[in-house]
Amino acid sequence: MLTESCCLKFARGHRLQHDTVRHLWIIQAPEKAFIADEIAAATLKLVDGKRSLKEIIDALTADYQADRSIIARDVTALLAELRDKGVLNS
Repeated sequence: MLTESCCLKFARGHRLQHDTVRHLWIIQAPEKAFIADEIAAATLKLVDGKRSLKEIIDALTADYQADRSIIARDVTALLAELRDKGVLNS
């Protein structure tokens, strides 16, 4: 379970990279890759091992001027799924 005090970072060998040819954000990982949509990429750009989940949610809420509870639910689900897949760790 992720709490808003969690600080996540990319697991070793994983990173967010922009594919300039295809104009896509990709999560690069050993022997696999995930395509990140625009919102996922905006979220993952904030994952640096220093910002808490709360700070990431607050930044996205300000950037997108959207309801914080909706952003919190979606961001928490995304980051929890990526943590479960071993892409992120705390």
